[in-house]
Amino acid sequence: MGLLTLKEDRPTPKCVYNWRVYACASIASFASCMIGYDSAFIGTTIHLPSFQDEFGFEKLTAGEKASLSANIVSLYQAGAFFGSFFAYVSTHYLGRRKSLFVFAAVFILGAGLMLGATGERGLGLIYGGRVLAGIGVGACSMIVPIYISELSPPAARGQLVGIYELGWQIGGLVGFWINYGVNTTLAPSHSQWLIPFAVQLIPAGLLFLGALWIRESPRWLFLNNKREEAMANLCWIRKLDVNDLYIIEEVNYIDEELERYRREVGAGFWKPFASLKSKTVQWRFFLGSMFFLWQNGSGINAINYYSPTVFSSLGITGTNTGFLTTGIFGVVKTVVTIIWLLYLIDHLGRRNLLLFGAFGGSVCMWIIGAYIKVADPAKNPTKELSSGGIAAIFFFYLWTVFYTPSWNGTPWVLNSEMFDQNTRSLGQASAAASNWFWNFIISRFTPQMFLTMGYGVYFFFASLMLLSVVFVFFLVPETKGIPLEAMDRLFAVKPVRMARAQIMDELHAQDAEFRRNAEGVNLSEEKMQFEHKDAV
Repeated sequence: MGLLTLKEDRPTPKCVYNWRVYACASIASFASCMIGYDSAFIGTTIHLPSFQDEFGFEKLTAGEKASLSANIVSLYQAGAFFGSFFAYVSTHYLGRRKSLFVFAAVFILGAGLMLGATGERGLGLIYGGRVLAGIGVGACSMIVPIYISELSPPAARGQLVGIYELGWQIGGLVGFWINYGVNTTLAPSHSQWLIPFAVQLIPAGLLFLGALWIRESPRWLFLNNKREEAMANLCWIRKLDVNDLYIIEEVNYIDEELERYRREVGAGFWKPFASLKSKTVQWRFFLGSMFFLWQNGSGINAINYYSPTVFSSLGITGTNTGFLTTGIFGVVKTVVTIIWLLYLIDHLGRRNLLLFGAFGGSVCMWIIGAYIKVADPAKNPTKELSSGGIAAIFFFYLWTVFYTPSWNGTPWVLNSEMFDQNTRSLGQASAAASNWFWNFIISRFTPQMFLTMGYGVYFFFASLMLLSVVFVFFLVPETKGIPLEAMDRLFAVKPVRMARAQIMDELHAQDAEFRRNAEGVNLSEEKMQFEHKDAV
């Protein structure tokens, strides 16, 4: 087993892991670049002196500044919440590819509106643009993970959906560093703070153009009775002939699953809602929503959106120093995400990563909170960080190392793969909306939390991370390498820690039987041809 060796559910031709499936995943993941950038740049941009001077922050009290910052940041999450549900309607009628095209255009419109804001006009255009941009990213956060998961071979699904998370981190890395760059190279001016807003248009434009090239999801086409196009797209993505045994098996799995759900639930826009009567479906919707409660409960979005506030609580002073520390945070996240993508997600698995990441991250948060409680750097400022402050920064970056390969991207992978074909779009819409709802709560109230709770904010996040360990251990099965069409069987097995091993054994036995039957048919045909020739 090499570093990048994938454990497969059945014999898989090497050409299945080809450039086309990676290219489609990468192009779709320009959506996550714009999400990551938008999540990262705004917190430091509104702390630029040029932005605060133009919009009169110096006239506000500390509480008013916190409220205004929270409004600018959180309107984006509010738009994203509704965008997640708009995407369910769009993907049902237009499909995955065309929906990406539509919502990339919505985001571009929103980003363009923000560029019209000035001190004379006030913040109205920024507020409106943030809402539209939020609708665009909320929709894309629902569409892209399921699009990639539906294209992916089972053994590489975590890795391919992980490209979505990598795009998020690359966008965030640029977002964290851009304000350090403009603050150190440009004099305070209208243009200085406008540049970070304008950069939003780059990943959105690339997604808009890329959506013209990528192929529609074959599974969506099968679901909508577009069988000829579905077969053509599947063969193109897999680089295999329509008569290849791997293609025959995959289509057989898809057909069996679709037939079962048409029989038990039925196809149509409203049918997935009817399937919510099923307790097994309800359970997966609950899990999908809870993943993002625990993700946001780790504290990540408090850091993403208000990193200058977070680092100043550790005793870091000065605009450039705060921006630099934030930029290093982005570098650490990106590097660890690459390791997660290439190796961890499809080798250690989803469940183990969530467990270890939450426990290690919780320990780090307890230590950081204890330092702030004892040292109280806000009331005891120093020109240079003390040894305790340096240790707190170390544990902050260590927390990043624990969090990034676990709760950062893994919930998106799990939600992209654990729903059946008929409820996948609705399930992902529900999960994405849950993400943006909790994201909104954190972004809206983090400034006030730091004002009133102080070090208690870190203890709060540490406690939630510990609770997530208990949640995952008892309730979340391992989905690594399980075909999408076998997820119903996986979630029916108890106890959950034994579920994956049982399903993989069943799949191997099923595959062996299928191949024996196929070989038997071939042998019978050869025998008949031989007897015919002999008779002639």
